[in-house]
Formats: sequence, structure tokens, C-alpha cells
Amino acid sequence: MKLIVITLPHFFEGEAELLTALFHAGLEILHLRKPEASATDMERLLRQLPEEYLNRIVTHDHFSLATAWHLKGIHLNGRHPQAPDGYCGHISCSCHSLEEVERRKPECDYVFLSPIYDSISKIGYAAAYSPDTLRQAQIQGIIDERVIALGGISAEHLSEVQSLGFGGAALLGDVWNQPASNFIPHFLKMKNHD
Repeated sequence: MKLIVITLPHFFEGEAELLTALFHAGLEILHLRKPEASATDMERLLRQLPEEYLNRIVTHDHFSLATAWHLKGIHLNGRHPQAPDGYCGHISCSCHSLEEVERRKPECDYVFLSPIYDSISKIGYAAAYSPDTLRQAQIQGIIDERVIALGGISAEHLSEVQSLGFGGAALLGDVWNQPASNFIPHFLKMKNHD
């Protein structure tokens, strides 16, 4: 099962070092989500990362960075619902309903479906789907390997996420709430879950 880490929305001291440690620990895909950041601010962070990991980064903003920095691709969302004209690289997308998954999945490499569980990082952002609804969506082929579970994902949810047919899980609050000393061990525990 694919694990994707989404950055915190703000920059912080030591962020590049932590992201590099995640890549060293085997992180395959990082979503760079800094909604208030300028392209210059994002480039400052990219400059601090080892070049060999840039092709594992998907940007949620400033899509021109994807080409300029040879990033993995772009992520469509409410702020940026469409790819730039002529863009033909990797595309992912945020979806907040099963209908949106059905509509957007054909044009994307994968889509996020959220919130699956009560959010850890957004207070009051409750799970939107019952387990029965998700199982039915799996049976109907809506949820498959190209749908990534997002929202409240923690280590204890990974087995259920996998059993529901999701191709992976996107991590945010559970990872970033870890103390620095447990950050990489926690990620490795999730990455190596069975």
C-alpha cells in the first residue's frame, strides 16, 4: 500500500532535514502543500532538499515549479481545479465525494478521497463516509488502487484502509504530531505495517 506524506501548510525550522530523513526512510511521494506560500518560498525549501528526491514531490500550488524543478507532478484542488494548458505530467486531485472520485479519476494518476476518519489536523472535520458506504464503493469499483484515503489516517487505520480497497493512505496530522525523536520511527512503523 502506497504511503504519501503531506507537508504542514506552514514552513518551520528544520523542515528540509525532516523531509530528507523521510525520503531516506523510504518515502516514495511527498505532497508539497503550502497554500499561503509564494513560489520563491517554495523554491527556497526545494533548494534545501537533495536533488535525487525532487522527482518524488507533487506540488499543490505554483504548478510551474513541477517543470522547472523536475518534480513528480501537480495536485489539483479547490484553489487550482485544472491543470495548466499543455501540462502532460503526473496529476493527482482532491475529492470530497464518491461522485467526484468517479468524475476525476479518469484524468488523474490517483485521487485523494477525504475525510475517511475524523481529521487529526483540522478540528471539527469529521469522517464523511460510513464503513458500509466505503465497502459498497469498493464493490462498485469506485474505490480501487488509484484512490488514496485521506483524513484522520493513523497506524491503527492502515489495515482497514487496505481492506477497503484503497491504493494507499495520505498522512498529515498523525505524522507531524510526533515528537522529533519519534518522527522517523513512527513513519517506518506505518510504512512496514502488515
